[in-house]
Amino acid sequence: MPNPLYDALFAPLIERRSALVILPDGTEISGDAFHAMCARVAGALAALGLQPGDRMAVQVEKSADALALYGGAVMAGVVFLPLNTAYTPDEVAYFLSDAGAKLLLADSAKAAALAPVADRCGARLMVLNADGRGSFADFCATVEPMRAPADRAEGDLAALLYTSGTTGRSKGAMLSQKNLLSNAEVLTRAWRFTAQDVLLHALPIFHTHGLFVATNIVLLAGGAMILLPKLDIDALIRWMPRATSLMGVPTFYTRLLDDARFTRDLVAHMRLFTSGSAPLLAETHVAFEARTGHRILERYGMTETNMNTSNPYDGERRAGTVGFPLPGVEVKVTDPETGATLPQGEIGILEVRGDNVFMGYWQMPEKTAAELRADGFFITGDLGRIDDDGYVTIVGRQKDLIIAGGYNIYPKEIELELDEAEGVKESAVIGVPHPDLGEGVLGVIVPLPGARPDTAAILADLGTRLARFKVPRALVVLPDLPRNTMGKVQKNLLRDQFRDWFTSRA
Repeated sequence: MPNPLYDALFAPLIERRSALVILPDGTEISGDAFHAMCARVAGALAALGLQPGDRMAVQVEKSADALALYGGAVMAGVVFLPLNTAYTPDEVAYFLSDAGAKLLLADSAKAAALAPVADRCGARLMVLNADGRGSFADFCATVEPMRAPADRAEGDLAALLYTSGTTGRSKGAMLSQKNLLSNAEVLTRAWRFTAQDVLLHALPIFHTHGLFVATNIVLLAGGAMILLPKLDIDALIRWMPRATSLMGVPTFYTRLLDDARFTRDLVAHMRLFTSGSAPLLAETHVAFEARTGHRILERYGMTETNMNTSNPYDGERRAGTVGFPLPGVEVKVTDPETGATLPQGEIGILEVRGDNVFMGYWQMPEKTAAELRADGFFITGDLGRIDDDGYVTIVGRQKDLIIAGGYNIYPKEIELELDEAEGVKESAVIGVPHPDLGEGVLGVIVPLPGARPDTAAILADLGTRLARFKVPRALVVLPDLPRNTMGKVQKNLLRDQFRDWFTSRA
């Protein structure tokens, strides 16, 4: 029976004797052994009464057993719903209820708090710990492994990923088998992954980056992965001589650069470093290349689409951009008010179309219709432009656009200037209520270690390079910027924190 995602990613493991997963203690799990783990999970799901199309929610720590849950779900045709391990029981309750999940797998440390939640939502709660123990593991040991995968079509729902929900209710992005497989195929070719590659995998697997980009590529290419539970610089450096590639977020690279052990010799055999999920500072690009001789490949994706664009494997990897549309993906820039396509170089809303674009939002037809056009273009909500050479640059999120005194102000333009200021490590620019302008531009800066930036001098200098209406009306110094687990700056938290900055001073 056909099951495109299983057939491409997991079926080849049946005859594979070489290592697929390498654990932090050096233990190796062969491809066929990992397939057996997935088949056991699939058998357990069937024995629990889950049918193809039913939803399984997973809030467990990263491990090989956790990864096998994904494989087992694909094999059984069960819709996989990974949840951030930081979510509270109240947040989990929303996802369980909204998705109508029949099963919740959780760590034993959270089981007591989640038990009433699961009961209230009509989901069965079972435990799977990072060491492979728990009630679900015990149950798996009592059932027959699934022998043949469930019959599924490329248009069938494979996964449900909820967006961060910084503006209103979290939305469940419906990803089909075709969405996931097509993107893995394109990326494997674009980034030249082969069976000889060993990926240093330190990303979380509740997010599309670590699960559907990193893992799917390794499986499709026939490579191997060193599965680290989290970002640990000591572990990255220790295992790097065994790897050929690293996928990370900007934090990975800034912390590596802060470590004297991270040298050109250490990475001499590495083939590729990629970065995403948050913008990489141009100075990080420069410092990384100077230290290692490698130029980081930056790309652009999102929950609803997986990857959309990438800097080239061969050719100029241009700092500050996210490269070109991937093969089979169309990207255009449109007017946020009219939807009309804008001329080359102008800033507008990025829209994307391709086999990677999701099916819509779970049980939200109005929201789907508002963001997914009838012709297949998805309105990303990201502001960007495409230059004369075809490189795409992300300017920011539409919700981060500042309108002060009737002028549209793009925070990224100001942040690039602030990042270059003396004593500044990084910055974030936000709009907060202003009694006269509607919104006032507020800059938040993080100083370099030991530095004390002169905010007045920085603002005076900005006034010589930016139009007056773009210059922040004030600068605030913080030790760090708030970030989510994927390294993205949470500007909504900054806006909440400084909501009264101008109104209280009026």
